[in-house]
Amino acid sequence: MSTTDLAAMTGLELMRWIQRERPADLPSIGRLLGMRFDEVDHGRIVISLDTRPDFANPLGTVHGGIAATLLDSVMGCAVHTTLPAGVSYTTLELKVNYIRAARTDGQNLTAVGTVIHVGRRAATAEGKVLDEQGKLIAHATTTCMILQPTG
Repeated sequence: MSTTDLAAMTGLELMRWIQRERPADLPSIGRLLGMRFDEVDHGRIVISLDTRPDFANPLGTVHGGIAATLLDSVMGCAVHTTLPAGVSYTTLELKVNYIRAARTDGQNLTAVGTVIHVGRRAATAEGKVLDEQGKLIAHATTTCMILQPTG
């Protein structure tokens, strides 16, 4: 699919296309970390990944940046699902609270992002990362700036 075709999609259509097609030729942080789009709904996204030794911090547990990246991704993508074609967003603020460490041994982490509010210029969302037992690893909030098309 061409870049022009992608730009003509609403945010929800684009997220569902990524979920369905899993484009291997589309460079992204999701591909780099092995993220899977498990659920895509209007205002809500669920993404999971399996941890690996490359995710380790100096203490041998999953680096906090992995959880932060998961949270930024699910919250931003949740906001994106609410936007019409041609409208985009960027993260203005990300506040993460870390609750417990995650292992690097292939543990499945699941992140859920939910929109709180979308306005013309800004949107807010919340997210959480859970381990395989449903225990909270981290939670966050974000503010995104809505970028209207120019021209």
